[in-house]
Amino acid sequence: MRRVILSCVLVVALLSLGAVAYSAEPIKIGFDLAMTGGVAAYGQMAWEGANLIKELVKPEVLGRPVEFVLVDNKSDKVEAANAASRLIEKEEAVAIIGPMISGSMLATGEICEKRQVPIIGPTTTNPLTTLGRKYVFRACYTDPFQAAIAAKFAYEELGARTAAILSDISQDYCVALGGFFQGSFEKLGGKVVSLTFCKLGDQDFSAQLTTIKKANPDIIYLPNYYNEVALTMRQMRDLGLKQPVLSADGIDVPELFTVGGSAVEGIMHTAFWHEKAGMTDIGKKYIAAYKQKYAGKEVNSFGALTADCYLIILDAIKRAGSTDPKKVRDAIEATKNLPVVTGPVTIENGDAIKPVVIRQAKGGKWEFKAIINP
Repeated sequence: MRRVILSCVLVVALLSLGAVAYSAEPIKIGFDLAMTGGVAAYGQMAWEGANLIKELVKPEVLGRPVEFVLVDNKSDKVEAANAASRLIEKEEAVAIIGPMISGSMLATGEICEKRQVPIIGPTTTNPLTTLGRKYVFRACYTDPFQAAIAAKFAYEELGARTAAILSDISQDYCVALGGFFQGSFEKLGGKVVSLTFCKLGDQDFSAQLTTIKKANPDIIYLPNYYNEVALTMRQMRDLGLKQPVLSADGIDVPELFTVGGSAVEGIMHTAFWHEKAGMTDIGKKYIAAYKQKYAGKEVNSFGALTADCYLIILDAIKRAGSTDPKKVRDAIEATKNLPVVTGPVTIENGDAIKPVVIRQAKGGKWEFKAIINP
């Protein structure tokens, strides 16, 4: 009888251990993304990239499953901050990915800094988003860097000596880019002959474009989001403006071609990544999987950089040996030459050390032109 009792106890113990192993509490990673609203295209591409990388890299670390929790910030700063609070307080996320734009990250980062939960912006390029904050990171380069590269490219490669800037005054990202471009371009010896502004949602740019046409610049810089750039380009062509146009990372969406049509042909921009710009093993797998899953769609930077964020967080949890947000934060800051989708990444003071890619629109697609290393 004693042997039978011991056997039963052993079976119960083993079953209990098995239950613990298979019902481990999930590690939650929050996603604060715009799935609706003015910049929904960014959030939707980010979510595609997140779910694709989860298929390629097992969502498990420290013997526990990883669970994604998505909250729609509706392309709004206040909603983005509220989404972060919900992910921290209700969902108990150990880290957050997103938002995609700098204005929303400035509001959201403040929440995460106070609550001491790390957050990584896939494409939040404004340097202020990480300045003075220990828990806010980015997986991309900064605006001063990409604007300086754009100015150098315009001055040295395109031979431009005068420039016009039309930026969205309602967006911190756009205003900052315009200012950084102007400073860099004039430092090189160029001159900004026209500086005009618009607002997110504007449909008519005739007044600004008439001013630009009178100034007759060698190049036009449009550091705005995709919809405004596409509409501006259509109206530019109608007015007979044929100067080369440079933009930034905010136009890297298929909607640019949908809205702009043939008018956006030839536009160039500073980009985060292009599949021809060099790849890691995981990058090659990601590209192949994306093309298979989303046949006919171009592999985009927003999804790839969101995948990078996931890999950075997963690696940090593993190295920290803990899901304590403070320890995860320290491990993220210590990231060195980690192979992610867009290439090796190193984090310094919250910022990713990354190269800049120049691309040009041709035939409704982006063509690789050059890569500039930091």
